Amino acid sequence: MSSETPNGSVAASAEASSEVPQGAGPEKKQRRTTAPEGNTSSATGNGSKDSSVKPPDPGNEKPSGAELKKRAKAEKAAKRAQAKQEQQIAPQNVSKGTTPETDKIQYGKGPVTQPSQSSSSKVQHKRAGSSSANAQKPLQLRPSHQQIPTSPLESKKEVKKVALFSHLYGHPRRTTILGAGKDVHPSVLALGLQMSNYVICGSNARCVSTLLVFKRVISAYSTPPGTSLPRHLTIHLSAQIDYLVSCRPLAISLGNAIRWLKLVISHIDPDTPESKAKSELCSAIDNFIRERLTVAGQAIAASASSKIQDGDVILTFAKSSIVERTLVEAYRQGKRFRVIVIDSAPLFEGQNLARALADLGLQVQYAPTHTLSHVVQDATRVFLGAHAMMSNGRLYSRIGTAMVAMMAKHSDIPVIVLCESIKFTDKAALDSIAINEIAPAEELGTSSAPATKEERPGQWRDAPNFQPLNLMYDVTPEEYIHMVITEYGSLPPSSVPVVHRLSTYT
Repeated sequence: MSSETPNGSVAASAEASSEVPQGAGPEKKQRRTTAPEGNTSSATGNGSKDSSVKPPDPGNEKPSGAELKKRAKAEKAAKRAQAKQEQQIAPQNVSKGTTPETDKIQYGKGPVTQPSQSSSSKVQHKRAGSSSANAQKPLQLRPSHQQIPTSPLESKKEVKKVALFSHLYGHPRRTTILGAGKDVHPSVLALGLQMSNYVICGSNARCVSTLLVFKRVISAYSTPPGTSLPRHLTIHLSAQIDYLVSCRPLAISLGNAIRWLKLVISHIDPDTPESKAKSELCSAIDNFIRERLTVAGQAIAASASSKIQDGDVILTFAKSSIVERTLVEAYRQGKRFRVIVIDSAPLFEGQNLARALADLGLQVQYAPTHTLSHVVQDATRVFLGAHAMMSNGRLYSRIGTAMVAMMAKHSDIPVIVLCESIKFTDKAALDSIAINEIAPAEELGTSSAPATKEERPGQWRDAPNFQPLNLMYDVTPEEYIHMVITEYGSLPPSSVPVVHRLSTYT
């Protein structure tokens, strides 16, 4: 009537557990049922094992796998119900000032059922390695993300970013050399900080300075063993470019110059001696600066100065090196005219242009942008510089340029753009949202006047519901532009892509 299981334990059926030997009184039956676990048989008088075995204790019976799975499933469902109930109560607790830390939810309270001692000791043995079921600590439910309390400072902190321009927010502009790569040349480190602090400002100045610094990098470069100069030098220059981008995004003209330089490096014969290859690269950089920037600027200044007549009033915005060269060239030709410089915050670049022209002897009027509607009536021509000319004929320049061109067009004043072909790009821009540069918001608070106690740096930026936006450029539609003067001559804005292909592949 008894069977032996694979693990060696003896299990009795229901019929065997009901049988009791004859002559056994109630005391003997009680002793057998309360015998300690492990004594599976009793010795008879002749030393043989007793065939009658005590039934297993229901309290110490090992549950089957199906029962454990069913029990765990019920406990999990109870936990989910408890957590859902706590999430519904959480908003009420927060309004009353209570938090999940003060209301600790222990395992076994509410609808959650307490597991048996044998199963709990087994689970604890697997997870915590404890040998005693009584040492088990009460479990605590993990609070949901809605129950996590937040400090008052975190709840008041808001994101100071305009959602419409969220794609333009990248890493903060680098202002120190901390964290720069070991392969970055010291000249590149200094150049990046000068660009970041606007010591070197303007697309032409940034392009020329970067190319001259790359000459130093190439001169100090040595090809590692096992590789060639055309392959490894491009990788070495990429580390320098990445550092410059972290300081400030590259100008359109600088991007075109870098692509040209990498193309020249890729055409170098790997069998060329290193000293000769580096000398040829430095000479090519000098020729590029002379032809695409210096000579091109001279040609544009000569062509644009012929548009100026005696008694003209030339209006310009901010500061452009090519516009300044044109005005100086016209003044040296003996022409007498007046200049109106419109300027705006935060850089106030027009102050440097007005000072330079006044020192030269020209009659200069300096005016902020809010006076544009009044001073534009005295102008006869408008000369504007360019950061880039888009392939759809639109002008991409310092922010405020579009407003000046629009006011001039409204007053029937011709708008002339002076731009080198190196600033032409095959990109198209319909507005100032997709392509632009966001400067640090701290620059909007710069002022020459001493700050009061209420205007100390940092306080105005932390004001609630205040999101500063410091865009660098805007886009001027082509219908506001009368003419574009390049080193290839005067042309309408619609001819920009033609000149771009001509200057790129020749």
